Amino acid sequence: MVKIRLKRVGTKNTPVYRVVVADRRSPRDGKFIEEIGTYQPLKADAINFTLDLERVKYWVGVGAQPSETVASMIKKASKAAAATQPA
Repeated sequence: MVKIRLKRVGTKNTPVYRVVVADRRSPRDGKFIEEIGTYQPLKADAINFTLDLERVKYWVGVGAQPSETVASMIKKASKAAAATQPA
């Protein structure tokens, strides 16, 4: 099974994560299929992550399962994208 999850790349006491598509069996910081976003939890802005929603839709469409954290990020990004599109 393919999962959409976070991969830690930050240094000690400075976490930075990449949102990646990876096989369920690979380790957290190991091999991945594709990088589709970033997450910086210490960033002061309300928007502390980026996601490529087109790639997220593709991967979910072919059966990838997002982790709980990534699912909430997808929900927020989708809501923000819908709000910025003209009516």
